[in-house]
Amino acid sequence: MSASGGPSLARRLVQLYGGLVLYGVSAGLQLRAGLGLAPWDVLSQGVAGRTGLSIGTVSILIGALVLLLWVPLRQRPGLGTVSNVLVIGLALDATLTLAPAPGSLWVRIPLLVLSIVLGAVATGLYITPRFGPGPRDGLMTGLHRRTGRSVRLVRTCIEVVVLATGFALGGSVGAGTVLYAVGIGPLSQFFLRAFALPERPERHRPKAPEGPREPRDTAVAVASSAATAREVPDLV
Repeated sequence: MSASGGPSLARRLVQLYGGLVLYGVSAGLQLRAGLGLAPWDVLSQGVAGRTGLSIGTVSILIGALVLLLWVPLRQRPGLGTVSNVLVIGLALDATLTLAPAPGSLWVRIPLLVLSIVLGAVATGLYITPRFGPGPRDGLMTGLHRRTGRSVRLVRTCIEVVVLATGFALGGSVGAGTVLYAVGIGPLSQFFLRAFALPERPERHRPKAPEGPREPRDTAVAVASSAATAREVPDLV
């Protein structure tokens, strides 16, 4: 805690970068399990197979391209957004370098489950410091605001297109893909609550003379509350 009662900047940064590294590790372990990947990793693997680049490098390039799509959507990146693009890809490649591929199915199945749980833990860690959404989450929320469609529908459409494209390029789709789709939402919601940081208390200000409250004041209060709620995307 900082002196003002809110979470310190150092704690938030540790949580952000720890979560991003762990997310890259979880993606690498899921790939090593060899039972199917998450949709965006299917795309990264498919592109990597066609280009000869490492999957971590492709992940970084795709993240940068997705970030460009923020421009017409008028989304604003934060420190967490840019860090997401770089750190996850680097951690993914490092994990693949250090972790050998298991041969036994009885090792690969627990490794798959572990990777999905770690991915959910990582999601809770890197989102709750509120340094900005990742490029893919920002694309989702940006399209939601521009189209008026629900977050769930927009997210589903994006991931179906990404998954189909990755599969067409040779990415790995399997039981792990299905298990990830089913498990990552509920698990992420659990860890988002578990790692939630306390809100910084408002500084004491002298009370202004009371008067009739304008409708605009109520609208501003509601908009501020809604903006805070939108900072953590719906992951279910």
